[in-house]
Amino acid sequence: MNTILKPSSKHVDFQSILNYADVTNDYNPVHVDKEFASKSPMGGVIAHGTMSVALIWQALKNSLGMQALDRVHLDIRFVRPVRIDDTVTGGGKLQEGSGNIFDVWVKNQNDQDVILGTATLRACHPA
Repeated sequence: MNTILKPSSKHVDFQSILNYADVTNDYNPVHVDKEFASKSPMGGVIAHGTMSVALIWQALKNSLGMQALDRVHLDIRFVRPVRIDDTVTGGGKLQEGSGNIFDVWVKNQNDQDVILGTATLRACHPA
């Protein structure tokens, strides 16, 4: 098993946030309304958190294969919001001494953590 997950990246612009809102039917104004978001505690538009989580899933799929995804337990926390014009990268690394737990993350272009957590690959059970 690879010890480092193949990273997956995305540049987040306002249009990609709007497109994601359309796909998920999540039109929270902090994501889609620049004027509302500027007056909110977030201080501006932020991307949907699940848009960034998807980068972790992509890194897991790219490294472990699609068939492994149904055996992954993801435990994450959001550390920092993703803003318009951020480029975010999801990846991870196998914990030393562990055969099945990856430290996973999403980082922005400044190498700041956006999401931190673990992905545990459960054993495969025969049908």
